[in-house]
Order: sequence, then structure tokens, then C-alpha cells
Amino acid sequence: MTAEKNSQKNTFKEDMVTYFKGVKTEWSKVSWPTKKQIIAECGIVLLVVTFFTLVVYFMDIIFKALLGLIK
Repeated sequence: MTAEKNSQKNTFKEDMVTYFKGVKTEWSKVSWPTKKQIIAECGIVLLVVTFFTLVVYFMDIIFKALLGLIK
């Protein structure tokens, strides 16, 4: 039973080492965006979020006013 556990531990350790070697290899293949690209894309996201927030806000105001007409 002890030999079997040692075998499983070695296999687990070897699997972990192999996994992290693969992660390191893939990590080097990632093409990271430039600072300018990140800033531009964040700006676009903020504009879109702001736009839809305002749309929902104004729709809320309109629906409140319409529901206020019902007595």
C-alpha cells in the first residue's frame, strides 16, 4: 500500500511539473495588448456603459410618468 501511494505521489508531482511547463510555454505565446490599445478599449467600454445607463434611466423616468397618469 505504501509503494502504491508513493507511485501516485510521484505521478501527481510529475503531472504538476508537466502542467506548469505547458502553462509557461503557452504564456510566452500570448500577444499582450499595448497600453494605447488598453486605454482606447477601456474608453469605449465606459462610453457604452454610460450610454446604456442613461437610456435605462430615461426609460425609467418615462415609465414612471406614464404610470403616474393612471389613477
